[in-house]
Formats: sequence, C-alpha cells, structure tokens
Amino acid sequence: MLPVSILRMMRGILSTLLAIVCLEAHSAHAQSEQYVLDQLDRWEKTAQADPASEEAQLLNARRTLALGEAARAKNLANAFIERYPLSRWRADALLVRGDAEVALGDEYKGLFDFEEICRRYSATETFIPALEREFEIAKAYAHGLKKRFFGTIRFLSSHDDAEELLIRVQARLPGSQLAEQAGMELADFYFRERDLQLAAEAYKLFLENYPRSPQIPKARLRLIFAYLSGFKGPQYDASGLLEARGRLRTLQAIEPSLADQVGVDGILIRIEESEAAKILSTANWYLEIEDPISAELFIRRLVMRHPTSLATLEALRIIPGIIPSLPSSILASAPDYKSLREKLLGIPWEAMEVKDPSQLREMEIDGALPTTPPSKGTP
Repeated sequence: MLPVSILRMMRGILSTLLAIVCLEAHSAHAQSEQYVLDQLDRWEKTAQADPASEEAQLLNARRTLALGEAARAKNLANAFIERYPLSRWRADALLVRGDAEVALGDEYKGLFDFEEICRRYSATETFIPALEREFEIAKAYAHGLKKRFFGTIRFLSSHDDAEELLIRVQARLPGSQLAEQAGMELADFYFRERDLQLAAEAYKLFLENYPRSPQIPKARLRLIFAYLSGFKGPQYDASGLLEARGRLRTLQAIEPSLADQVGVDGILIRIEESEAAKILSTANWYLEIEDPISAELFIRRLVMRHPTSLATLEALRIIPGIIPSLPSSILASAPDYKSLREKLLGIPWEAMEVKDPSQLREMEIDGALPTTPPSKGTP
C-alpha cells in the first residue's frame, strides 16, 4: 500500500486533471479545446485544436489519467513520447507517464520521468510539478517506504534515494518553500536514523539558509540535541558539548521562554558535569601511563574550570597520591589542594594516601580508565 503522502499527491493530481475534464465536457471534442481566464476570472475558450494534433492527444492522456485509468494513460503517454520525440509537449507527456506510474504503485519508475523533466526541461512549466513529485516520493522513502523488487514485494532499502532526492530538491530550487521543506525533512531523516553528525550539519545549514522559517525553533532545539547526543562519554571528543553549550546560551538570550520550557539551566549543568568528567578521564589516563605531571595539570584545569562538579570532588580524593611525584617547580604554581580538599570534602589531607595508581580505577566516576590516549578535542 502506498503511503499517505503519495496518495495525497495523487489525489491532488487527479483533482486538477478532473477540473480540466469538467471544463471541456460540454463539447464532443472536449479533449481538444483550450481555455483561459478572462479579466472577470471566467473561463473563455480560445481555440479548438484538431483532435489528431499533438496537444489534443496529450489532453486525452491527461483526461484518461484523471478518470482513474492509469494503465491506459501510461500507454497513451508512451505512444505519444515514441511518436513525437521532439515535441514541445514532451515534458508534459513525461509528467503524465510519471503520474501514471505512481498511480500504478511503482513510484520508482515514475522517478525516471520526473528526473528527466528536472534535468532537460527546467525552463518549462512542468519543472516545479515534477520537483514536487520527487519531494513527495523522497519524503515517503525517508519515512520507511521500501522499493519494489522486480515490481513485486517491497523490501529494498530506499534510504540512499531519499537522501539524494532531498538534496537535489534543495539544489534545484534554492530559497523556495519546497527547498525549505526538503531541508527540514533531510535533517529530520538524519535525526531519526541517529546519524547525529549529519543531523547537526543539516540543522545548522537550515538555520543559515532559512532564518525566517517558522520551523527555526524546532531546528535550534534539534541542533542542540544532536550535539548532546553525539557525546559518547568522557573518553571521546567533547567538541559537541562546547557547541551545545554555546547554542543553549544563545537560546536563552533570544528565546528565553522556549529556553525555560526545555529546561536549559539543567542541561547546562549536565554539560558542565560531562566536561568535568572528560578532563578527569584524561588526567587518569596520564596517571595510567605514569605521567603525574600531565595528570596534575589536567586536575588543576578541572579545579579551576569546574570547582563545584562531582569530577572535581573525585580529583581531590586522589590528589594526595599524586603530589609526592611532582617536582617543586610544579608544586610552586599548583592550587592549594589541601585547603580545597578539606573545604569541599571535609577530609583531612592525611586521611588518605593513594600510592598505587591501580587504586585509581576504583575511583573513576565513569568506570574503567580509558585504554587509548585522549582525543584531539580534549578541552
């Protein structure tokens, strides 16, 4: 069964074609008559073409499709295209044949006709309708419609086709409402597929290309969520957290009510804790490879940037075991860890001495120590 979006598209096509049929039904040669709107918005017949002419044959194919005879309309369009390969109405015939294919349930075949119109007849009136057809099919594919296998069972993945078509729609009609819809649909597609890096890029481009779109608030929130969801843990790159924090603060400044609705303050606290855990993870990795100087530098950074975080409390628990391994030149510029430990933890400096680095594994707030060096995105 075809998805609702394609069925709606076909109903719109058939309604338009039926309107043409109704306007021409009062004459025995209705399919060959031409009408235009006069100054009073009334239909006025301007000409009556020869029933054997190219235009009359094409109108007959349209009329057949409007009456629900998709197979016959396809045959009429095929005959027209073969008989008049250089006709000025070729693009219209391709559109009729493509619509007939969609009506017959083979939208993938219809795409070949729509694509030929978009590539070869972009200056004709059929260009935008063909592009709209492609968008509807792309949207159906993006929401899970499978392609047919040899015209029978639907089980072939159509994700690549959806992505390609949505990109083409934006490239072929930039700045239009259709391109705007395609841009949001593409970003949502990446987001549903959990391809968060591409989703973030797509939402970012949407914000840049369509700053007046009514979907801007949605794009802002989705971009933030994509950045946050892309953070895999303290052992991985934290650049997404930095981007998310900047976007959240911007949201607080320009849309404070929306920021309150989504709980930006709480999200910022979670981001701070994640950043702190990232720094502590890096410090523990340096301890694992027996580099206490680098470990202390990261703990120093942690204490200065995130003094109230849980990771800072954990760092103050392990710092007594690191201090004896540091040279006096490093200790001279180090924070007063003793006072901080007693103030924040309420534990005397002599209460715990960690001399075996292997003990630190038990105190890592996010589990085992990383087995790989810190990423280039380490803050």
